[in-house]
Amino acid sequence: MRTTYDSATVRLYHLGDDGAAMTILYGPLSEALRVAEQQPEDVQDGLYLATDNDVVAYLDLIEE
Repeated sequence: MRTTYDSATVRLYHLGDDGAAMTILYGPLSEALRVAEQQPEDVQDGLYLATDNDVVAYLDLIEE
């Protein structure tokens, strides 16, 4: 993600198998990461974080 400071506003969403995106949270990156971490592993696999200039899979972000 190009925007990575803790207070960056992000959209945390889950992309389902049917292609539908369900927003879980709009808020600071730090809060979105906390919420994402609390999700079950099978849900984490479909989580994405979007800023105003980038989108990244949650699991890709935490692996870096």
